[in-house]
Amino acid sequence: MTTNTLQLLSPATLGDLELTNRMILAPLTRCRAGDRYVPQPMNVTYYAQRASAGLIISEATQVSRNGLGYANTPGIYSQEQIEGWKQITKAVHDKGGKIFLQLWHAGRVAHPDLLEEGDIPIAPSSILADYLADLPNGQFPHVTPRELKLEEIPLIIEQFRQGAKNAQEAGFDGVEIHAGNGYLPDQFLQDNSNHRTDEYGGSIENRARFLLEITQAAIDVWGKERVGVRLSPSSTFNDMHDSNPAATFNYVAQELDRLGIGYLHVVEPRIKGNVTVEDDGKGLGAKFFRPLFGGAIITAGGYTRDTGEEALQNNTADFVAYGRLFLANPDLPKRFALNAELNKYNRNTFYTSGEEGYIDYPSLGDA
Repeated sequence: MTTNTLQLLSPATLGDLELTNRMILAPLTRCRAGDRYVPQPMNVTYYAQRASAGLIISEATQVSRNGLGYANTPGIYSQEQIEGWKQITKAVHDKGGKIFLQLWHAGRVAHPDLLEEGDIPIAPSSILADYLADLPNGQFPHVTPRELKLEEIPLIIEQFRQGAKNAQEAGFDGVEIHAGNGYLPDQFLQDNSNHRTDEYGGSIENRARFLLEITQAAIDVWGKERVGVRLSPSSTFNDMHDSNPAATFNYVAQELDRLGIGYLHVVEPRIKGNVTVEDDGKGLGAKFFRPLFGGAIITAGGYTRDTGEEALQNNTADFVAYGRLFLANPDLPKRFALNAELNKYNRNTFYTSGEEGYIDYPSLGDA
């Protein structure tokens, strides 16, 4: 396949944004924001290096202090964090790129060791996640979370709304709601983690209410075309599962379509957290959502140049998100255009704190 026929490299419209190509930098948590949860100079370099993506989706960014899921991840709830993000958005825009902020709350998979003294994780229900928490000193069991009181839920929705406002002040082009990977919106959606008996639990309509309300809050700030939602309906990461995922996510997709959001971002079944697993063909990926959601679909999940192009050619999706390949190849669109050799990523440096394995991957032509 020649470069001229690569749909991956063709310009495209996403909502009201004109993108230079259909290759998306996937949101990648890298735990390099420092212990004040504020973007640092090396974060500016990292995102600027990858500004040739059609769209950058930032790493998961907590909307509140008690939404923190891992050490040294950035937030969007303080003025200092806003100022740090401003440096990143400016650097990306100066290189002609576009960037969305991913709004995040870890919910029950936060850990007291990461939270303020005396605080414990919150969740739709007081159900322990049977999964290990990644802490600076190793992996440890999660703790049983505190069930949110009904009157507290609007306060969490307001944290997402304020995060969307702060992203606007920081110079982003839009926001994405992280509703996958077993974090708080996903915990409300799936019935293994949501045993509530009020209007936020029980029926599919009630379990989806939290996600739809935070999505509407973001739309109120940004307008519908500048808001996206990420789902991982087949992932068991962070101890997630649902008794009828097809019905649950069918409803969610159609309601998000009704809201008219800019895109739906779908993690394919072969991805579990940050690793690739065998796909048994029974999971829910972009193909499942195509007839349910009329807007743009981004598919993510271990794609190569050829398989990403195939997804576009087959109309499975409109855009393809690349994570590990974009980490190791800051000039990935150029390398795809030339069909050039790719740098290999180093998994051992994914979540370390320094520049190694983060901003030292060479571009083509570097000495």
